[in-house]
Amino acid sequence: MATEFKVPELGEGVTSGTVASVLVEAGESFEADQPLLELETGKSVVPVPAPSAGTIKEILVKAGDEVKIGQAVLTFEGAGAAAAAAAAAADGASAQPTEAGTAGAPATPASAKQGMATGMDMPEDKDGGDNKKITPPSALPGNNGGSHGSNNGSSNGAGRGALTPVGAPAVSGKAIPAAPSVRRMARELGVDITQIAGSGPGGRISFSDVKNAVQKTVVAAPAFGSNGIPAAPLPDFAKWGNVERKPLSGIRRATADQMARSWATIPHVTQFDKADITELEKLRKQYGKQAEASGAKLTVTAIILKVVTGALKKFPQFNASLDLANNELVLKNYYHVGVAVDTERGLLVPVVRDVDRKNIIELAVELNQIAEKARAKKTSLDELQGGCFTITNLGGIGGTAFTPIVNAPEVAILGLSRGGYEPVWNAEKGEFVPRMMLPLSLSYDHRVIDGADGARFLRWICQALENPFMIAMEG
Repeated sequence: MATEFKVPELGEGVTSGTVASVLVEAGESFEADQPLLELETGKSVVPVPAPSAGTIKEILVKAGDEVKIGQAVLTFEGAGAAAAAAAAAADGASAQPTEAGTAGAPATPASAKQGMATGMDMPEDKDGGDNKKITPPSALPGNNGGSHGSNNGSSNGAGRGALTPVGAPAVSGKAIPAAPSVRRMARELGVDITQIAGSGPGGRISFSDVKNAVQKTVVAAPAFGSNGIPAAPLPDFAKWGNVERKPLSGIRRATADQMARSWATIPHVTQFDKADITELEKLRKQYGKQAEASGAKLTVTAIILKVVTGALKKFPQFNASLDLANNELVLKNYYHVGVAVDTERGLLVPVVRDVDRKNIIELAVELNQIAEKARAKKTSLDELQGGCFTITNLGGIGGTAFTPIVNAPEVAILGLSRGGYEPVWNAEKGEFVPRMMLPLSLSYDHRVIDGADGARFLRWICQALENPFMIAMEG
């Protein structure tokens, strides 16, 4: 007998993903823990291992398909299939409502069943609650999207199942046939149960009726962006010429959500400066072969990683996160720095951990490794989390300056543009001399960092790059 293989839990907050690749074929045998497919979740690609050994019976998805946690993606046969089927059946049984309506709830007494069948109100399941008739509460729990729908309180069916805003007036009157567990679910979802048309005998309201009411309200609400601002309706572009629609990739969706949230919630300021890296470039070329012997290229980014860590120690408010819920600034005593990597799928920001404990050669090697993993779609979800500060280097592409967006919950990000020789006035010689100048762009959260502190932080970085001995002295 074939058993369905369903997408397991992949990480905190992960509810769905895109099939990046299917690693097996129908009829192929596999071992326990062997990856069967790869899912792109946000900005990472996660291998999904087999629960046991077996043989593939049928593959239900293909690369590019969107799948949800718990969705069947293939069927298989084998020694572990029976055990997997039993476990799945047990999970399904625990999730199914009992006669009382929810898993684990006591069975409904016969008298209660009779009352439901005749359309009578059942007692509310509260401590000491022996009410003969239930009046909906005057203030149902709110819903994040509740204000986006409408509820005019009419009883003509047009507003049935609408989410009730906090503070709505109580509705009393006719008896509502619904089990206590169904009422509790409606309260928790912020649904006015009196506005739901029951599909059961005598108009009895079921779990499905409550869920359908919520879904209808959410579908009827306008599209909202990550920042909570309604998405502007688009015109019909096809009126002016041919168009093509392309679904957003998982990485692009994750980037759009994160950037919109960061831009909407963080008051940004961007500080610009230039560092004279003429002497640093000489040292970089001098020690470049030593880095190559270790399997990496000694880049400015590797050096900047070390310099930034020194700056974070000197200015701890840059190595922090703002906790407005508790009116606190969370200062971090570790130094994990994210480095933006340009891939064909979009921008990824893997995190280099404990930068303060590694030398520049070690950082150069690690940078090379994380860039290769990112471009090969091998970056894990954990490798994209926990950063304190971000560096993004566009120097290899070009540009003189830009305004990077802070990667919340961090409070600052440093951008590097293309360096080049410029004439710089030398007061001692009384003439202009050619110097290699590196443009730097620092964006920061103005709620945490004042402009003067931003200027000092960036100037410290410039001075450290201009005087490499400072890295050893203070970094």
